[in-house]
Amino acid sequence: MNKETAQFVVCLNNEGYLASLEIGKLYRTIPDEEAEKIGGLRVVDEDGEDYLYDAEMFCPLQVPPIVAQTLISIGK
Repeated sequence: MNKETAQFVVCLNNEGYLASLEIGKLYRTIPDEEAEKIGGLRVVDEDGEDYLYDAEMFCPLQVPPIVAQTLISIGK
């Protein structure tokens, strides 16, 4: 995923996923049309792996490209 297509969300609820998600933390998402059809969102979590979560647990954010680039680079 490059900086122009990077999407980010903030976690609003981590119930059931205390070890994987932190409330208030930004996470990068991976586009997944099938997940979206069922109300899911593919999120790169604390383990650095992408998993399917309920989209209602997050709020989407728009970040400037320079911020997206920085967030992606620190996540590597």
